[in-house]
Amino acid sequence: WHYAFLFVGICALISLLMVIRYVPHLPGDKTAHPLHELTALKTPQVLLVLLTGAAGFGGMFAVFSYITPTLVHVAGMPGWAIPWVMAAFGLGMIVGMSTGGKLSDWSVRKGITVALVWNLVVMMLFPLLATHALSGVIATFLIGTTSMLIPCLQIRLMDVAGKAQTLAAAMNHSALNIANALGAFLGGMVIDAGYGWTSTAGVGAALGIIGLLAYLCSLSRKKA
Repeated sequence: WHYAFLFVGICALISLLMVIRYVPHLPGDKTAHPLHELTALKTPQVLLVLLTGAAGFGGMFAVFSYITPTLVHVAGMPGWAIPWVMAAFGLGMIVGMSTGGKLSDWSVRKGITVALVWNLVVMMLFPLLATHALSGVIATFLIGTTSMLIPCLQIRLMDVAGKAQTLAAAMNHSALNIANALGAFLGGMVIDAGYGWTSTAGVGAALGIIGLLAYLCSLSRKKA
């Protein structure tokens, strides 16, 4: 398993070199100030979008954190097939992120709505698909596609942050880390309570609804 970390390190190095080579260098904004960035923390729109991400994307982590035991114990998948499941999830994330970018080009606000609704659809499908090995791989791929929410949220945050775009953009990843912890924690709770491995999808659906409500609340404000 040590080689997995070596592989990730090599990928990170390649990514760094590609950023240096292909991302154009832009001078810093001389008018920027840390106090301007902190205004994001008192902007209701920013906080609502962050809540949308923390809750709406938490469902993905609630399910994916326990995807291996779910497919092994529920779908009867052999252990040697799990790496292919991880590959399916990664492919799903690539498709999801690409789709999220296209949705953002179409309409950021509508794109977030589509992504949140798609998240709920995937959560409802997961318990049905996770009962067989092949459909379980498909379900894992679909879980990965819920990443389409990320690009839309990133742009939405920068749209509503005013002069605090840098901090707002950074906080998007903080919200996703909260989603990671929250989803895994709540998913573990329902499993420990004896509701079964696929009950994590119920947690994901509940978090998705909270995220959708937070986003609708954001849109209802005057500066939406």
